[in-house]
Amino acid sequence: MDLLTMATENAGILDGPDGKARCFWHGNLPDYLHYHDHEWGRPVTDDRRLFEKICLEGFQSGLSWLTILRKRENFREAFAGFDFDKVAQFTDADVERLLGNAGIIRHRGKIVSTINNAKRAREMVDEFGSLAAWFWKFEPGPGERHEIVDLAHLRANPTTAVSVRISKELKKRGWSFVGPTTVYAFMQAMGLVNDHLEGCYCRAEVETERKKLKRPR
Repeated sequence: MDLLTMATENAGILDGPDGKARCFWHGNLPDYLHYHDHEWGRPVTDDRRLFEKICLEGFQSGLSWLTILRKRENFREAFAGFDFDKVAQFTDADVERLLGNAGIIRHRGKIVSTINNAKRAREMVDEFGSLAAWFWKFEPGPGERHEIVDLAHLRANPTTAVSVRISKELKKRGWSFVGPTTVYAFMQAMGLVNDHLEGCYCRAEVETERKKLKRPR
C-alpha cells in the first residue's frame, strides 16, 4: 500500500518516522517533512519572505512544490534573495541571464512576471507601508472558515472566496501569475489560514503562533 492510499484511509494523516501524526503530503521525504513541520502554515509577516513565496508559487504553476523547494536556494541566489527593491531594477540582460540558469525554472514569462511583480510590490509598500499590511488585511475571519479542516474539505476547495478576492485585487494592481489557486497556496503556506489537518501535531502549534501574532497594520 502506498503512502497516499494509507493517508487517505486515515483522513489524510500519516505517521512520520518519529511516530508523530502529520498531514500526508510530505510523504516522509526528509526535506519536504522539514518544510511541513517548520515552515508551512507558520504565520509570516516579513515582506521579503511574502514576496518570495508568492513568486515561487507562480513558478510552481504546472509543477510540484517539491520541485520548487529543492531549487529554492538557487532561486534566492538568482533573484537577489527576493529583495524586491533589487529585483525591480532587473533589466532585459538579467532576463537573459536567468534564462541561462539551469538551477531555476527557465520560463521567460515567469521570470518577467517576477520582475514586474517586484515593481508592483514597491508600489504597494509606498501605499500601505508593507506587503504584510496589505496581505494580512485579507485574513479570513472566524465565520469565513470551516471549523474542521479535513482531507475532503481541502480537496474540494483549492480556492476560496478570499483567495479569489486577493487574486482580483493583485491583478488590478498589475501583478501576474497570481491566480486564485496560486494565491490560496500562498495563504496556506504563509499562515493566513491554518490548513494543517485535524490530527496533525502541527495544527495546534500553528494555532498558538497565530493567536500570539501581532498583525501588521
